[in-house]
Amino acid sequence: MTALPADLSTEPDPGTGAGTTGGPSEQQETFDSLSPITGDVVGTHPVHDEAAVRSAVARAREEAAWWGGLTFERRAELLSTWKSVITRRVAQLADLMHRETGKPHGDALLEAALAIDHLAWAASNAAKTLRRRRMPSGLLMANQAATLEYKPLGVVGVIGPWNYPVFTPMGSIGYALAAGNAVVFKPSEYTPGVGEWLARTFSEAVGRPVLQVVTGLGDTGAALCRAGVDKVAFTGSTATGKRVMAACAETLTPVVIEAGGKDAVIVDVDADLEAAAEAVLWGACANAGQTCTGVERVYVHERVYDRFLGELTAQARLLRADETAGAQLGPITMPKQLDVIRGHITDALGRGGRALVGGADAVGERFVQPTVLVDVPEDSEAVQEETFGPTVTVTKVRDMDEAIARTNGTRYGLGSTVFSKGQGPEIAERIRSGMTAINGVISFAAIPSLPFGGVGDSGFGRIHGADGLKEFTYAKAVARQRFKPVMPLTSFRRTEKHEQQLAAMITMLHGRTPTLPKADKPGR
Repeated sequence: MTALPADLSTEPDPGTGAGTTGGPSEQQETFDSLSPITGDVVGTHPVHDEAAVRSAVARAREEAAWWGGLTFERRAELLSTWKSVITRRVAQLADLMHRETGKPHGDALLEAALAIDHLAWAASNAAKTLRRRRMPSGLLMANQAATLEYKPLGVVGVIGPWNYPVFTPMGSIGYALAAGNAVVFKPSEYTPGVGEWLARTFSEAVGRPVLQVVTGLGDTGAALCRAGVDKVAFTGSTATGKRVMAACAETLTPVVIEAGGKDAVIVDVDADLEAAAEAVLWGACANAGQTCTGVERVYVHERVYDRFLGELTAQARLLRADETAGAQLGPITMPKQLDVIRGHITDALGRGGRALVGGADAVGERFVQPTVLVDVPEDSEAVQEETFGPTVTVTKVRDMDEAIARTNGTRYGLGSTVFSKGQGPEIAERIRSGMTAINGVISFAAIPSLPFGGVGDSGFGRIHGADGLKEFTYAKAVARQRFKPVMPLTSFRRTEKHEQQLAAMITMLHGRTPTLPKADKPGR
C-alpha cells in the first residue's frame, strides 16, 4: 500500500485528549513530539495502526448519523460553544503551538484568532449556503417543482500540516463539521498535541466524539485514506499530495488537496514601495518562511527596482531568528527542511545570484536568518521549487507583461500579490493562481467568505467560504411533479403532434441568433 511520509501531519500535546482513539499504553507503540527550539520532548503520543484508524472511522460513522441529523441551528449552537471554549483558552493553545512548532507566541495567537473567526463564519453561514432552496424549472418542465440542497458526505478524514497546525486544518475541520459531517483528524507527527487539544475541547463543548484524532507517522495517514472515509482533505507538499491521491484511489475516495506554492509579488511602477517592502518581508519571513502562501519571488518594475531593494534590505537587516524572546523569527520546525533551504541558496549563488542579506551562512542548526537574493536565474531551484524558508528572490522586469509571464512561469498556482495604485485588478486578473491580494499580502486567507486553494501543482478543491462548505457535501436535486404535463414528452404516449409542438417551442425559445456587440464578435 502507499505509505505517506512523515512531513504531513499536525501537532503534539502532552497526554491524551478526549475524542482520540485512546492514549499510550504499555503495549502500544508511541512517538515523541520535540521542541524545535531545544530538542526537548513536548509530549508522547500513540502510533495508531490501521485497526485503530478503522475503529475511529467506524465510531465517526455512528456519530455522523446523529450530528448530520441535527438542524443547522443546533449545530451552529454547539460549534459556537466550542468556539467559546477555544477563545477562553487561546493562551493555552498558543503556548502549545509555540512549544511544538517553535513559532513566536504572537504568531501562534494570530493563527488561533484567525481559526476562531473562520469557525464562527462556517457555523453561522452553513444554513444559508447549504439549506434546501427552490430552483427554476424552465418552460419545458413548468409542471415540475425543483429543489436543490447540499447534504453532508458522512465522515471526512483530515490530514493536517505542522506549519499552521490550527488555522490550516480548521479550514477543513470547521467547515466539514458545519456542513454536518463527523471528522477524523490526523495531525502532523510534529504537532500531535495540538490536534489532541482541539478534539478534547470539542468533546467538552459538544459531549460526543464527532471530532476524533488519530496520531502517528505516515502509515497512520495512509490508513486513514483507506479506512472508508467519504472524503480526505489534505494539506502538505505536492509530492505527498500525490501519494495521498494514490492511496485514496484504491477506494475511489475523493480528495481536496492544498499542496505547495511558489507565490510571487508583483511591484508596479506606481506602488507604495515602503508598504510593498514591508509586506514582502513579512510574507517571506513570517513563521520562518514556512507558509504555503508565503512570498518566495518578487518581480519589480525596473524604474523602481533599486528603491524597492533599498527598502527591503534595510528592513530585512532588522530581523533575526533565534531562541530569544524578542526574535521575530522562530526555528525551522522540520529539521530536514534546512537542507532544502541551504541547497536553494547555494544553487542560486552558484549560478550567478547574489545575497544582499543573509546567504549561505544564514542556515544554522535550527534557525535560518532572512535572506534576500538577486540576479537569480529563472530556472534555478530558488525560483522554481518551494523553499519553505525565510528567503526571497527579487528580479527586475521591463514591464508588467514580463512580470506576469514570470509569475505564471512555475508549475504552482496557489496565491499571489500585486502592489499597484492604478492597475492592481487588471494585473491580478492575468495571474494564474487561486488567490490574489492587492496592496497587501496573504489577506485572502484571513477573509472567511473567500475560498482558499490553488491550481496546478498547488492542488485542487477549496476550503473556506461557501465553496469550502460545499466541498464537504454532495448536491441533492429533487424534481416533484406538480401537475400533469401539457405535452407527455417522457412517455410512450407521445405522438408526432407532440414532437412537432416540441420542435416549435424549442425553435421559438432558442432558434434566434443573438446580435452580439462588435467587441464580442468572433475575430474581434
